[in-house]
Amino acid sequence: MADDERKSRNGEIIVVIEEDLRELIPGYLENRRKDMAEIVAALDRGDFETIRSLSHMMKGSGGGYGFDEITEIGRACEDAAKRSQAQEVRDQVARLTVYLDHVVVVYEP
Repeated sequence: MADDERKSRNGEIIVVIEEDLRELIPGYLENRRKDMAEIVAALDRGDFETIRSLSHMMKGSGGGYGFDEITEIGRACEDAAKRSQAQEVRDQVARLTVYLDHVVVVYEP
């Protein structure tokens, strides 16, 4: 977990984000949920190129929004897709699901 992300006692993952990104963050996180659905559908088709592409975009965007864990998940998923490792892709989708279900954004000026 990145330095700007920390777990609370109740399992929440606290992420501190700059206030000026407040309007973008809900949509960004929702789009990661859509990515997960697309990745699962691509797995069902054996379409590792789509998985690689979606994961690459996740890897590139996570840190820019302050979600370093999303970057790491994207990197791991992209690497798994390059090797056609379906179970590893599934593991990373599960990891992202848990992360998104527990992330709490705190905005600071």
